[in-house]
Amino acid sequence: RCQRWVENCRRADLEDKTPDQLNKHYRLCAKHFETSMICRSSPYRTVLRDNAVPTIFDLTSHLNNPHSRHRKRIKELSEDEIRTLKQQKIDEAFERKQASQELNENNEQSTVSEEGGEEQEEKAVKPLTLEEREYKDYLKSLFEILILMGKQNIPLDGHSIDELPEGIFASDNFQALLEYRINGGDEVLRKRFEMIAVNLEYCSKMEQKQMLEICENCVREETLREVRDSHFFSIVTDEVVDIAGEEHLPVLVRFVDDSHNLREEFIGFLPYEADPEILAVKFHTTITEKWGLNMEYCRGQAYIVSSGFASKMKVVATRLLERYPQAVYTLCSSCALNVWLAKSIPVVGVSIALGTIEEVCCLFNQSPQLLVELDKTISALFLDNEERGNELKKICRSQWTGRHDTFEILVDLLQPLVLCLDAVSSDLAIRYNNFIIGRAFVLSTALTDFDFIVTVVIMKNILSFTRAFGKNLQGQTSDVFFAAGSLTAVLHSLNEVMENIEVYHEFWFEEATNLATKLDVQIKLPGKFRRAQQENFDPDMTSENYYKEILSVPAVEHIVQELKDIFSEQHLKALKCLSLVPSVMGQLKFNTSEEHHADMFKNDLPNPDTLSAELHCWRIKWKHRGKDIELPATIYEALHLPDIKFFPNVYALLKVLCLLPVMKVENEKYGIGRKRLKAYLKNTLTEQRSSNLALLNINFDIKHDLDLMVDTYIKLCP
Repeated sequence: RCQRWVENCRRADLEDKTPDQLNKHYRLCAKHFETSMICRSSPYRTVLRDNAVPTIFDLTSHLNNPHSRHRKRIKELSEDEIRTLKQQKIDEAFERKQASQELNENNEQSTVSEEGGEEQEEKAVKPLTLEEREYKDYLKSLFEILILMGKQNIPLDGHSIDELPEGIFASDNFQALLEYRINGGDEVLRKRFEMIAVNLEYCSKMEQKQMLEICENCVREETLREVRDSHFFSIVTDEVVDIAGEEHLPVLVRFVDDSHNLREEFIGFLPYEADPEILAVKFHTTITEKWGLNMEYCRGQAYIVSSGFASKMKVVATRLLERYPQAVYTLCSSCALNVWLAKSIPVVGVSIALGTIEEVCCLFNQSPQLLVELDKTISALFLDNEERGNELKKICRSQWTGRHDTFEILVDLLQPLVLCLDAVSSDLAIRYNNFIIGRAFVLSTALTDFDFIVTVVIMKNILSFTRAFGKNLQGQTSDVFFAAGSLTAVLHSLNEVMENIEVYHEFWFEEATNLATKLDVQIKLPGKFRRAQQENFDPDMTSENYYKEILSVPAVEHIVQELKDIFSEQHLKALKCLSLVPSVMGQLKFNTSEEHHADMFKNDLPNPDTLSAELHCWRIKWKHRGKDIELPATIYEALHLPDIKFFPNVYALLKVLCLLPVMKVENEKYGIGRKRLKAYLKNTLTEQRSSNLALLNINFDIKHDLDLMVDTYIKLCP
């Protein structure tokens, strides 16, 4: 590439230089490169694309300018001058960022022109003084410690004041690591702090916060740069989490990297807002202005939410769809459809039931002794059906609350769970500690509440109509394709239930009363309802009618509407394009018509005019393949075919399709962002969590530039 640069510049005097010499001592003005070859999306750096070659030259202007006929040689620079040049670039980046911020505040737009010439000599920059060099080395040491703390998940704070006797001073973790490094021989830090009193902080909390924000931005920028290079992406959020007492929304991004791998990476936390309209605005502003992503390239959005948050996140999805119709609202592949539907139902009883189920599962997972007790209870109750009993024992040792058949499992487990918890709460042998005994008593009381029992039974029956459909959505690519075609039948079944809700609810309520009788639970109206209706209570109101109006009817109506919203016409058209995958094509006997469904992606294709002919060639290629050649079964396999680049439109379509959040990440090692997020939240106490350190910990394998962090800190925090 260096040789091509020299040839294009007509610099015969540089032809004998090595690539290392050219890279170190010579510079080329940005005006000689096409705009498409320059990436200026980051406020921290301006970089050329890997295949950038200078092509813009005016080779005649010097003939009319006698002063330019004699070239000036660019002088070879010393190490100090090279360092100052790098600092100059950081200064320019900082100035551009400051100018951009001022423009945003004043709502004004202006254009900034760049001046440069083909043969401009580099400006002489004053080399760094000894004091400046030492200050930079000192900052670099601080950043190294912060990055270490983030990667190893070490909280900034050490002992709290309450833990220490009066008059005793103890360093926090950051200062302790500084002292350890000084004692280990770091002369830069030792010189800096040898005159400071022992009870003073080496680095204030404000300085630590500023440095952490720069670390977070620089690490995030590495991922965002790859996202911008790939153009298209999808946004996925996880359940709202507590970060040091404040609610935050974890945000992940999906994109296809240069190696054709679908990746799902964590890019940060967004402070949660109670007002959905404010949340929608801040969500959009953070993604576009703070993180620098162009939402015009967003091709999917999905939100995994806890009970009570679903309606607010739906507002966010709706507002984004209004501005960016291509950002298809879908389900997320990591969440079972039935669980997602249950969490979105706006009925308090369902939210309470889901919370109770999670607490029961958590309690038993915390104590192996409790699981042994539950196994014994299951064995005693399932003597006539040992196969189902053994299956339930195995399920109890998994995260069964996230399965498609969660409510069905709970109905089968309810009696064993109640008997086991009763035995633990009335334990006379003192085999369990007070916490487990207390929790067992509380949860046993919750499980034997008739309101809980009837809610679980009704939800089991309603969600049985979507269970197979949801399971297929998390299956192979062919399963997802055929599931899209079965949605009409699912909606038809649910509409039929709604039309005959009186009959269906009667059967469901009878099942709930039978289960309650088995557990010796009184069938009655909820106490909170009776208390609220003391003066206006209708004596003719029965439990059956109450739960039909308060639960069965709104639940069925809500599920029908949610399925229509999340599987919009645009989403279904996209899923129909999965017939591009050769294995699906084979199951359809190569009689497919993807071009009718690919209209929505027409602007994303490199050569839309040749799409029809290219799809024909793609079908012929697989229809007349050799006998020993297997059909690729997934988008991942298709993207990694050696000759996929000979089908540019097919390649572009497959890339966009796999970005849909409903499609699972086939290669697990590229979907570890969510797993690392869960691990961080599980292993870190709520009060010790930090949004900055979390990003460093979750993305510990992303490269970082210490010099860039130091220079950015010097400019942003002089």
